[in-house]
Amino acid sequence: MGRIDSLEKEIQKIKERNFRVENDKKWELSLTRKIVISILTYFVIVIFFYFAGLPNPFVNSIAPFIAFILSTLSLNVLKKIWLKTHKK
Repeated sequence: MGRIDSLEKEIQKIKERNFRVENDKKWELSLTRKIVISILTYFVIVIFFYFAGLPNPFVNSIAPFIAFILSTLSLNVLKKIWLKTHKK
């Protein structure tokens, strides 16, 4: 019976790992994560522009912020295209 108990424990560990991996993947793809990263990115740019002495940091931060958002959104499309062209 020791071997069966050992296998059951291994299966349970694998299930727990898979659960963690699935939740991490859900977080990576979640809209909440994308929004939080977007907001934090905007404010980091604002702070940088403020300390760099640039005028109107809140307004001038919009262009690099939008460029960042567009680049991250397009990565998913580019990934799908890349995966299609590199199938084996």
